[in-house]
This record gives sequence, structure tokens and C-alpha cells, in this order.
Amino acid sequence: MINRAVRDTTFAEEASKVRTGHGPDDMATLRSLAINPLRTAGHTNIAAGLREMSDDCFRQPLDLLGLA
Repeated sequence: MINRAVRDTTFAEEASKVRTGHGPDDMATLRSLAINPLRTAGHTNIAAGLREMSDDCFRQPLDLLGLA
């Protein structure tokens, strides 16, 4: 349940224009896939974690996922 509130505040999920078919569920899944590794890495503020990852957007997200 916490992810729902985080997705809404961080990604403005309720303002999303994706409304048909499986789109809303798929987008919620993708947003959760962005949140969960940040939580696992110890980030308590997801918005700040996303900003930190965007500083070096080609290396840091891959390091976070253990792919680099």
C-alpha cells in the first residue's frame, strides 16, 4: 500500500493520461519497478533517490540494479 502513495506523489499517477486496457496496470508496475530498487538501496525519499540516479543516468541505475 505504501507504494501506491509514493507512486501518486512522486510520479503524479492520478494525473496520468493512460486510461485504457492494461495501460494503467502496466504503468503502475513500471513505476513500482523504479521504486523498489531505490528502497532496497536504502533511499527513504524516492524523489531524492530518482534525482540522485539522474545525475549519472547511464551508470548509476545499472549499478543500483547490479548490472554494471
